Amino acid sequence: MGALKRSEQLKKVNFREEFPAFEQLSHGSRRFSVSWADRHPCLDDKTRATSFDRHYIYHTAWAARVLAKLKPQVHVDISSSLYFCSLASAFTPVKFYDYRPPNLHLDNLTTEAADLLSLPFLDQSVQSISCMHVVEHVGLGRYGDPLDANGDLKAMRELQRVLAPGGMLLFVVPIGRPRIMFNAHRIYSYAQVMSYFPGLELRQFALIPDSPLAGGLIYDASPEICDQQDYGCGCFWFVAPPILPGESTPDRD
Repeated sequence: MGALKRSEQLKKVNFREEFPAFEQLSHGSRRFSVSWADRHPCLDDKTRATSFDRHYIYHTAWAARVLAKLKPQVHVDISSSLYFCSLASAFTPVKFYDYRPPNLHLDNLTTEAADLLSLPFLDQSVQSISCMHVVEHVGLGRYGDPLDANGDLKAMRELQRVLAPGGMLLFVVPIGRPRIMFNAHRIYSYAQVMSYFPGLELRQFALIPDSPLAGGLIYDASPEICDQQDYGCGCFWFVAPPILPGESTPDRD
C-alpha cells in the first residue's frame, strides 16, 4: 500500500472513531439530531494552513485595489471572476458581461450576455473595463465557444477597440513559457502581451509567481522573471492615451 493510500485510509479510520465520540458528547442535547445516516465526511481539511488558488485570490485583490483607488462612475467587466464583480459592486457600479451570463442579483451589479469577439459597445466608448483570466481560454472550446486558433488575439483587439481615450483596462492572463495547454488555456510571455496592445500605456504591472515562497504580488517584475515562470499570472493595468486639444481620435491599429 502506497503512502497516499495509507493516508486516505487513516483519514477514514479517524472519521469513524470521531463520529461516536462526538455522538456521545451530543447525548442529551436537543439542539440537533446526530445520525450516521446524515454523515458528510470532509477528510482533507485538517491542514496547517488554509490553502487557496493563488491566481484567483491575488489577481482579484489587485484589481479591486485599483478600482477602489480610481472609483470609476461605472466599471464594465468581461467574464472575470464573479467573486471579483460581486465584491467590487459594493463600492463601484459594475456591469458584468459573459458568454454564459449568470443568474446573479445584487445591488450595483447587472449581468448580461455578450460575446468577447463582438462586444456590444461603440468604438472607444468604455472608460473602465476589465477582462481577467479570460482571454487565454477564447477559441479553445472549453466553454462552448467555437474553436479559433486566433480567438485570443481577436478578443484583445476587441477590448482595445471599445476602450475610450484616457480609459483603463485591467487585463490578466497566465504568464511564463508561451504555450497552449489544450483545451484549458494559453500561457503568454510578458513581451507577447505588451505587443498585443499597441498604443496603450502600461500604468502598472504585477506578477503572481509560481512559488508561494517568492511572495504574493511582485510589482514591476522584469520580463526575465516573468519568462522564468511555468504558470505565473500577469496583471496589466493599461491606459489609453487621452485626446489632447486639437488632436483627432488616436489610432490604435
